[in-house]
Amino acid sequence: MLIWLAQWLQTLSPDLGFLRVFQYQTFRAVMAAMTALLMGLAAGPWVIRRLTSLKIGQPIRGYGMESHLSKSGTPTMGGVLILLSISLSTLLWFDWSNRFVWIVLLVTLGFGAIGWSDDWRKVVNKDPEGMPSREKYLWQSLIGVVAALYLVFSISENSNYRVLELFFTWVQSGFDMSLPPKAGLMVPFFKEINYPLGVLGFVVLTYLVIVGSSNAVNLTDGLDGLAIMPVVMVGACLGIFAYVTGNVVFSRYLFLPHIPGAGELMIFCAAMAGAGLAFLWFNTHPAQVFMGDVGALALGGALGTIAVIVRQEIVLAIMGGVFVAEAISVMLQVTYFKYTKKKYGTGRRILKMVERNPGGGAFLDHHHALVPGGIEHPEAALSLKPP
Repeated sequence: MLIWLAQWLQTLSPDLGFLRVFQYQTFRAVMAAMTALLMGLAAGPWVIRRLTSLKIGQPIRGYGMESHLSKSGTPTMGGVLILLSISLSTLLWFDWSNRFVWIVLLVTLGFGAIGWSDDWRKVVNKDPEGMPSREKYLWQSLIGVVAALYLVFSISENSNYRVLELFFTWVQSGFDMSLPPKAGLMVPFFKEINYPLGVLGFVVLTYLVIVGSSNAVNLTDGLDGLAIMPVVMVGACLGIFAYVTGNVVFSRYLFLPHIPGAGELMIFCAAMAGAGLAFLWFNTHPAQVFMGDVGALALGGALGTIAVIVRQEIVLAIMGGVFVAEAISVMLQVTYFKYTKKKYGTGRRILKMVERNPGGGAFLDHHHALVPGGIEHPEAALSLKPP
């Protein structure tokens, strides 16, 4: 928005030529980070007081360690502070005509709404389980599929009109249409190696990246908001990729696909980094607020969407190795538990830092609450002593 205001002011007076600095993405990225940081620091105390007054405190399972029970009642849903800082700062500093930033914002707020509903149910109903896994996954899938269908054609073209035109062309062709090389799966550390995906392959990959990264960050976040610093670092790195990918000279020199308009995503990434650091100020020990699903699901979805746009899905898995490790550990635990329960009648564990829930069939590990039916809200899980 400010970029348009600066352009309008320049037309009024030639003495305001210095406002041309607003045209530079690097300048606006720095300002977006500072704006989000200051917004978060300024609004943080008020948000925490508001959450406390509404009694939006973190529910803790009764069979956890005593050291974790002291965290019960600490305000959760602090991700609202992050999302507000990101959204307001991004809207101030990015070019509103850029379609990529809008889709990332919509995905972020969409996943944030799912997390909000989940956290709210946990708080209002005093139920640590919150939204059922199937319902949460349904809404995540809906947002992921819609975003994937838009991005598969948006990356290939430069306007929303052409995106719509390509979509109808794809439907009329019997869902059989090739994509340009830049829409293929890029292999890092090699100059020009990428695998063609086709429309269906791109949609499936994008869906898995967005939904998978959202849940992986949520798992990593755990009870104490442990995901915020990895998110800041990965988001900043993706911002650099966005700037390079959006620049025709740099992208050609570094053998990266040129995606016109992707450079504006650097403003969003910078705002995410600033908002994350502001949240970290209030989340350090002793934590005054927890992120909750409203923040973790949203930030994970944002990282996945940005990685798809800049064609760095594999790089996201490398940079976010901690997210991948957490997700894989959960899948292995659940799969092995189901397998051993079916074969031996009693579920067994892989990792030593796991203990069976004395109240039922669930079991817990370092950050996650796992149940035979799926993954249930990692921030409600507690570390338990080795068996």
